[in-house]
Amino acid sequence: MKFKNPIIPGFHPDPSICRVGEDYYLVTSSFEYFPGVPIFHSKDLVHWRQIGYCLTRRSQLELEYAKNSMGIWAPTLRYYNGRFYMITTNVSHGGHFYVYTDDIYGEWSDPIWIEGDGHDPDIFFDDDGKVYILRHNGYKGITMWEMDIETGYLKGEPKYIWQGWEDKQCEAPHIYKINGKYYLITAEGGTWKGHMVTIARSDKIDGPYEGCHYNPILTHRHLVGHPVQSTGHGDLVQAHDGSWWMVFLATRPVNYQYHHLGRETFLAPVTWKDDGWPIVNDGKPIEINMEVETSLPVYIVEPENSKDDFNSDKLHLCWNFRRNPSDEYWSLKERPGFLAIRGDRYTLDDVEFKSFIGRRQEHFNCSVKALMVFLSNVEGDEAGLTIFANEEHHYEIGIIVLNGIRKIIVRKRIGDVKIIEYCEPIEKGDVILNINATRTDYHIGYSIDGVNYKVVAKAMTRYISEEVADSYTGTYIAMYSTGNGKMASCPVYFDWFEYVEKEE
Repeated sequence: MKFKNPIIPGFHPDPSICRVGEDYYLVTSSFEYFPGVPIFHSKDLVHWRQIGYCLTRRSQLELEYAKNSMGIWAPTLRYYNGRFYMITTNVSHGGHFYVYTDDIYGEWSDPIWIEGDGHDPDIFFDDDGKVYILRHNGYKGITMWEMDIETGYLKGEPKYIWQGWEDKQCEAPHIYKINGKYYLITAEGGTWKGHMVTIARSDKIDGPYEGCHYNPILTHRHLVGHPVQSTGHGDLVQAHDGSWWMVFLATRPVNYQYHHLGRETFLAPVTWKDDGWPIVNDGKPIEINMEVETSLPVYIVEPENSKDDFNSDKLHLCWNFRRNPSDEYWSLKERPGFLAIRGDRYTLDDVEFKSFIGRRQEHFNCSVKALMVFLSNVEGDEAGLTIFANEEHHYEIGIIVLNGIRKIIVRKRIGDVKIIEYCEPIEKGDVILNINATRTDYHIGYSIDGVNYKVVAKAMTRYISEEVADSYTGTYIAMYSTGNGKMASCPVYFDWFEYVEKEE
C-alpha cells in the first residue's frame, strides 16, 4: 500500500487512536478553538473522514479568555465495554477530565473532573477491571493512579513509574498490555525538533519499568534538513489484520526552517522484534510518500465539497470558533443561504474577540475565495478574511469605512509591528476576497465580477509560523467582522466560502 503523510494535514497534533472491530477512530488536540477535540473515522488507517467533535457544548468546554495555545491539550481516546472514553486536560479552565459516549456519532457526556496537576492524561482499562490514569507530572515524569471510572475519584497514593529515557520532558504517556507485559510509550525532548517517542515495559503495571535499549524508537532529531521534523507523541494500534501501526505528530518545515500549518498527524508501520520490543518503520526515517505491505483494504473517502454555500442549518465540521462562541455574533438563519457575522468593539488583536469563524489551512498550496456582502456605511465597521496564527500574528483583507469612504484594506500584524499595506476606495456592491497560498507566501486580492482578480499585497508565511508566532497551533483562514471600538452597525453576510487545494 502506498500512502502519503500526513494522513490528517493541517493543525491536528497529539493524535490518539482506537479500534472497534474493523473501524478506527482518532482524535487530536484543539487548544483554544471550539468545538473541541475533532473525531475522525477510517477503515484503512490512511483515508480519514471527520465525523464530529467530543466537546460541543460550553458545559463541556470553557475557553473564555484562554490565552494563545492554551485550552485543550493531548486527548486520549479509548473504547471499553461498548463505550468510548476521551480524557484530556483543559489547561486554562479546570484541569483533567473525561467524557464518554455509547454513540461516537452522537453527543458526549458532561465532564467528569479529576484532581491533580500535570497534563497529557492517559486512561487504561486492565484485564482485571481496574482503571488507571497516567499523566505527565513535571520532573517526576509519569505518574499513575487507580481511578473509579464512575466518579473520577483517584484511589490510594500516586505511583511514579517512569522518568523517561533521557529524563527530558517525559510526557504523553500511553500504556498497553501486550502478550502479558505492560508497555509504556512516552514523548520526550519537547514538541519541536528534539521530539521523540520512547518506550519501556514491565511485568507489573506499577513497575519497575525497563527502557528499551534502542530508544528512542521514533525520532528525527538527528535528521537535519529532512522534510519531516518533530516526530513524537505517538499512539499504538493493532489493525484487524494483525499488523501494528503508530500515529504521531510531526511537522513539515518550509525550507527546513519554519512551519506554519501546525503539527500534523502522521502514520508509520510498527513491527515487533524477537526480543519483544517494537520498531517503527523498520528504523528508517518517516517519509512524506510511504510504501508499506499490508492486507488492509483501501477505504474510499469521498472528497468534501470545496465550496460551502451556507445553505445548511448548521455549520460544516471544518468550521471553528476562537474560544466559546456567542449566538448574537453569528447566524445561518438571519439571511437564509448566507453566513451572518456581527462584530463588536473587539478586533483580531483581542482575546475577547468572538466574531471569527475559520477553518484550518491544510495545504501549502491552496486558494481561498469568499463572496462577501458588506452593507455598512458606518465609520469603523469592517469585515473580511484573515490569515491567522494568534492575536499578535495575522494578516487580513477586508472592507472598512474610513472617513465616510468605503475602502478595501490589507493589514498586517507581526508582533508589535502593525502596518496597513493597501487601502483604496472601492465601490458599493458584493466583493470576492481571494487568498492564494504557496509554501512561502500569500498572494492577497479581490474581484468585483468574479472573473478579473486583482492582487494587491503579498505576505510571508514565515511570520505566522509557530517559530515566529510562539504558538502550538497552525494557521487558520477565517471570516471576521469588527466595529473597531464599538458594536458594528449591521452584520456582514458571506454567500459562500471556497477552499481548493492546489498542486505544488
